[in-house]
Formats: sequence, C-alpha cells, structure tokens
Amino acid sequence: MLDYFTRLSQMNFSVDLGMYPLGSCTMKYNPKLANRIVNNKDLSELHPHQEPKTVQGLLELLYELNMYLEEITGTDKINLNPSAGAHGELAGVLIIRKYHQMNNNKLKTEIIVPDSAHGTNPASAVMAGFKVIRVKSDKEGLVDIKSLKEVVSERTAGMMLTVPNTHGLFEKNVKEIVSIVHNAGGLMYYDGANLNALLGKVRPGDMGFDIVHINLHKTFSTPHGGGGPGAGPIGVKKNLIKFLPIPILSKDKNGIKFEDEYPYTIGRIKSFYGESNPCEYPYTSGIYSNMYRSKLWTMRQYAGFTSAEES
Repeated sequence: MLDYFTRLSQMNFSVDLGMYPLGSCTMKYNPKLANRIVNNKDLSELHPHQEPKTVQGLLELLYELNMYLEEITGTDKINLNPSAGAHGELAGVLIIRKYHQMNNNKLKTEIIVPDSAHGTNPASAVMAGFKVIRVKSDKEGLVDIKSLKEVVSERTAGMMLTVPNTHGLFEKNVKEIVSIVHNAGGLMYYDGANLNALLGKVRPGDMGFDIVHINLHKTFSTPHGGGGPGAGPIGVKKNLIKFLPIPILSKDKNGIKFEDEYPYTIGRIKSFYGESNPCEYPYTSGIYSNMYRSKLWTMRQYAGFTSAEES
C-alpha cells in the first residue's frame, strides 16, 4: 500500500521535483520549512485580541517586513492588511478611487485593463465602482500601444498592469505605457502576480507604478496549501500613503503600535491586522524578515539598492 501511494504521488508535479512554472496562481515555491515555522507555538498560539505591548516581538517582525518589502518594490509605504492578491487589488483600486475623489476628479470613472490580465483585475475594478476598459494585445502578446492611446481619455482613473503578463511575456514598453496613463491624469497599478521574474533586478516603483501589490504566497513562499490563507500586501508612493487601509504600524520610543487616525484612509478592509487566524502572522513575518536579513546584502550588491535602514 505504501509503495502504491508513493508511486501515485510521484505522478504529480510537486515542489519536490521542481519549481512551479509561470502562470496565474502557480508561480510559487512553498518550502516545507515554511510550514514547520508556522507551527511554532510562540507565534501560532497568539490571540488577535492581545494588547500590542504583549506582542512587541511579533510586531517588530511585521515592522521590519514592511521595510524590506518597501525596498524590494521601490514604494514608500507597505501595508500588510490585504489577505490575498485579489484583496490587494481591491484595496489598490479603492485607493485610486479615493485619490480622484479627494482631487474632485469626478470624470475619473474608468480603469484600463489589458486583455491578458488575470480575471480578478476587472472584477476588482468593478467592485470599486469603475467601468472597465479593455485594451487589446498586439501580435507579440504585449499591450498594443496604439490601442492604449485610443482608449485613454479624461475619464481614465488608472491602469492595472502585470509584468511579466499572464502570457508569460515581459512588457517591453512599460515606461511608455506609464507615461501615457500619467499624462491623462491616471495612476498605474502593478499586479505582483509574477513579481518573481523581476525580483532583485528592477523595482515596480522605479518603473513608475504608483501602487504595487505582492502575493507573499507566490513570491516569498508563504504556506498556501488547501487554497489559503494567502497574503497580498500593497505598497504605495508618498502621495497615496494617507489613503492606505487602517490600522497602520508605527514605531516610537515606547515600541510599535497600531494607528488608525488617518482621516483620508479607505478604511478597514478586514477585522484584524494580518489574517484573523493568528497563524497568518508568521506567514507574513517571521519567515521572511529572517530570510531577508541573510539575503538583503546580496540583493543590494546585485541590484545597487539602498536599504530603508541605511537611507
């Protein structure tokens, strides 16, 4: 019987045999070590209603993770609230909506989405109250620049773009795309579904994106068995920080705390910071903040980055 089930398991492609290939929700590697760390009782038995002063070690991990992700993405502020990639998308387009509302841009009612996009892109835009404008791909499978120029208008609130796209191709005209949308008064949203392919080489924030979401269960090996839980932090540029969902971590001489006094925030997008299950904390903190302590120096040398701690 053991031989039978062992052989049966070998008929499936698994992390024991190789990396998952590029593609929606498959571009990830979940090492078994990550699952072992999740079961550390010092983390897994914490309660989401505990007072912040009783979990300063955990909050320190989350705070440091914010800094690492800010450096990696080239954004000015990371928010760990979203619990999945699509949740991060929704938070991102809600920020786009809030930004235009604050600037009294009542005409900004459309979000441009490539025809190569993951289905959650148009779904998130619709849930945020936008009309989705589809831009077609050219013969190479990339965003057709001519078509983009035709659909961009004074109604363009923003554009959602995945790089490399869901065809598995690198968009080679990103700077031109960003310029076209920005010149129309829109914001650029980076879908981090395939961030693996750019990690350590270029940063979305440096490419001109205003908002970035990261799938920690794809790019940073967060345990993701059985369909979840995932983790989809978002990062934004300085002009959008005030719109981030609350609570937001801050640090002073007394330690790390949650802040929710942000009058222009899009509000709360879930009950707790991180997954309501306290096991989400090690998913998004302990594993990766420790991992990046050892890897960050190598990344900085390779890519020429300056860490948030050094800047």
